[in-house]
Amino acid sequence: MPPQRVFALPRQHSLLLPAVINPFVHDLTLTKADKIKCCLQGLILVPLRGIFLLLVLMVMWPVSVMITFRQSLKGAVEPMTGWRRFLHKRVMTFLGRLYFFGMGFRVVVKGKQASSLEAPILAVAPHSSFFDAIVCIEAGLPSTVSRSESLEAPIFGRFLRCVQPVLVSRKDPDSRRNTILEIERRAKSGGHWPQVLIFPEGTCTNRSCLITFKQGAFIPGVPVQPVMIRYPNKLDTVTWTWQGPESARLLLLTLCQLYTTVEVEFLPPQIPTEMEKKCPIKFAQSVRAVMAESLALPVTDHTYEDCRLMIAAGELTLPMEAGLVEFTKISRKLELKWDNVKKELESFANIACSCKGGRITIEEFASFLKIPISPALQELFGLFDRNGDGTIDFREYVIGVTVLCRPANNEEVIQTAFKLFDIDEDSCITQEEFSSLLRSALGVCDLDVDSLFKEIDADGSGHITYDEFRTFALTHPEYAKLFTTYIELQRYQGLQGEDFDFEASFSNCCTASHNNQEDSTSDKKDD
Repeated sequence: MPPQRVFALPRQHSLLLPAVINPFVHDLTLTKADKIKCCLQGLILVPLRGIFLLLVLMVMWPVSVMITFRQSLKGAVEPMTGWRRFLHKRVMTFLGRLYFFGMGFRVVVKGKQASSLEAPILAVAPHSSFFDAIVCIEAGLPSTVSRSESLEAPIFGRFLRCVQPVLVSRKDPDSRRNTILEIERRAKSGGHWPQVLIFPEGTCTNRSCLITFKQGAFIPGVPVQPVMIRYPNKLDTVTWTWQGPESARLLLLTLCQLYTTVEVEFLPPQIPTEMEKKCPIKFAQSVRAVMAESLALPVTDHTYEDCRLMIAAGELTLPMEAGLVEFTKISRKLELKWDNVKKELESFANIACSCKGGRITIEEFASFLKIPISPALQELFGLFDRNGDGTIDFREYVIGVTVLCRPANNEEVIQTAFKLFDIDEDSCITQEEFSSLLRSALGVCDLDVDSLFKEIDADGSGHITYDEFRTFALTHPEYAKLFTTYIELQRYQGLQGEDFDFEASFSNCCTASHNNQEDSTSDKKDD
């Protein structure tokens, strides 16, 4: 009877799964009374407000045309002066307040806004709605960061030109670097430029927490004034998240309310320390901590990338929560790139397509790999199952594939593995050779590898070429651990020059490999 395998040592706690707080979902449920109230009020308020808003827009349009007449947004842009600045700061700000008043917003401003010399950058959070533009109005129409495509929008594109935004272009590969340089140029102009207003979260949330702040506002290393926004209303008709009501429905419901309260609070400017000037991430974390304390909200490592992954998960028919991997934390630990994580999500979706809840068991894992459940597979699954509950979710899968498999999935390892399979050295692998080595690697005597062999044998020739083997190995990193463990054992056996018990050594090798990977991240527990 073969000895029982010894599972790896307890896992590093900093990589255990966090409690999932989904900041990208908003469930708007209207009671029967709410629906009746909205209908009755809407019959009167919506037409009146619609007419009023149209009149305000008819005045704002010619004013914005005058302000932006022959005013360039590209090249050596300079801040507005003279009559343009007066129309921009006074007239357009007044009309903007009038517009939001017409929509039924009651604005409460707390604190004092610093000057552009005292705090060149305004960091606004939490960002939860397209109505957050009201902060820009209350701050006197400072510059913003906007996509260049937004300037093409009818009417509102012209209004956006008035604030001389820092433009980001999807078509320009250097756009991100140029944007940072332009923010820095304006922030260090000594008050020559108006303040730059930035939503550092980069996407809308449900205001249940503060997600990771992007570094753009903090790279210049200048004082930043935190600006908090709240919507203390009984019925939340403003929160616009990736998983929730559409913008048109929220706009209509907001217009149906007697009034909607919004609080804008300016906190004292935060001056970066010398260390924070050198490390924008620490400065961003410091400012976020101050805002979170004032808002009495928790912070989370979720980012805009998580939002993109969540949408991708939904498109792959997985629960959207499957995409909430706390991308920043995991990417810092494992040096992941966005494209790689998205590919892993697609692989995980292939495994999870037949199960419910976005989690997979060892049976489904074995079915996906087309190999039977064996002690070796149980050990591999145990390394993926980082919280030990007998199932894998996407976050565990990302960690497992990256830590355990990808470092071993290089050209040298693939070539060595192919040579091991190619027993008769004829540059191709037969099904018999393939089955023989897998039986040894998995410790399984009776193994049917017909379906797996056919999947690797792309052209159906009855044998596997190196190109076919390499393509399969690169796109299925889950197998790397099984193959490379066997390779390491063969090397060890060659060095020792003696026979040893394969079953026991396989277990020790897996355990040692896992311990090495855990140790490699032990110095990052503070992330």
